[in-house]
Amino acid sequence: MTRACRDVWYDGAIMMSRTQVTLDTQIHRRARQRASELGVSLAEYVRRLVARDLSGPQIKANVSCVFDLGNSGGSDVAKDKDSMIAEAFQHAPGKSRRNSGTRP
Repeated sequence: MTRACRDVWYDGAIMMSRTQVTLDTQIHRRARQRASELGVSLAEYVRRLVARDLSGPQIKANVSCVFDLGNSGGSDVAKDKDSMIAEAFQHAPGKSRRNSGTRP
């Protein structure tokens, strides 16, 4: 397949428009360098930037969803982690099967 065909065929026939963009020399150099780092052509790099910009605003994660989820009951995981892990293993399902000497 020739390069011209590869540029037109992705998941079927995709019509593309040719657009000319004028860039400042330094921006052009930096954009080509970034495209090279990503392993894509300058054209593909610009297509990705435009597509990402047109996809809409990115949803930012709200850190309050992770912190202050509830009352820990005063437990100190850093201090009590060894006993908590031991207790979890002690009450883990299938414990007797592991100790019986038979394979699952």
